[in-house]
Amino acid sequence: MASPVRPSALQNRILAALSGKERQRLAPDLETVLLKRGEVLCEPGEALRHAYFPDTVLFSLRSLTERGESVEVGLLGHEGVLGIPIFLGSRTMPFRATVQIAGSARRLQASRLREEFDRCGELHKLLLRSVHLQVVQLSQTSACSRFHTLRQRLCRWLLLADERDREMEGLLFTHELLSEALGVNRSSLSEAAALLQKEGLIQYKRGHITILARQALLAAACECYGILTNESKRVVKNYE
Repeated sequence: MASPVRPSALQNRILAALSGKERQRLAPDLETVLLKRGEVLCEPGEALRHAYFPDTVLFSLRSLTERGESVEVGLLGHEGVLGIPIFLGSRTMPFRATVQIAGSARRLQASRLREEFDRCGELHKLLLRSVHLQVVQLSQTSACSRFHTLRQRLCRWLLLADERDREMEGLLFTHELLSEALGVNRSSLSEAAALLQKEGLIQYKRGHITILARQALLAAACECYGILTNESKRVVKNYE
């Protein structure tokens, strides 16, 4: 369960791009919460009661099968918002939303977000740009899973996660969590990670992954990393 915490520095790019007047109007309704790794915020088909604007937390969107298997279809950090169905009128989404990296977020009641979106002001425009960014990520991740090797996808995933979690000295992940995110069995994931460590690209110890050679990891990743990163930078720049 999300724990309320004292407000910290605003890092969410959508909220940070609002004018002072717009932020002041939202401020009384924005609650800063601390979210724990592994926490499930939404199940497929479940009505969203809140929207979350990530500051330091990283969310994972996962598609589930009838047999209980899952694969990650998107990572969401401080560039976006968890809760797009709320303001698009569908209220639910077909994915499970979990906390991949623990951290803080700003929580806003669904009814309040819809009310603000319907004003057609600054937040309305910014939220629509975040929709574009999430659609691009969902589409590119699908193509990546189809055409690229596990090694390439693992490198891409580590780079994207590290990019959103630069305040941490390394990433906290288990092989089980990574195998679920990439939709592969644990032994295959362990073998791929072991090879990256043997080549000196990463260091893995007790669920703690440190990137040792970022340029080499970039070279080993597929082009999806560049596509997603460049589009994210372009859209976030337009926030400003």
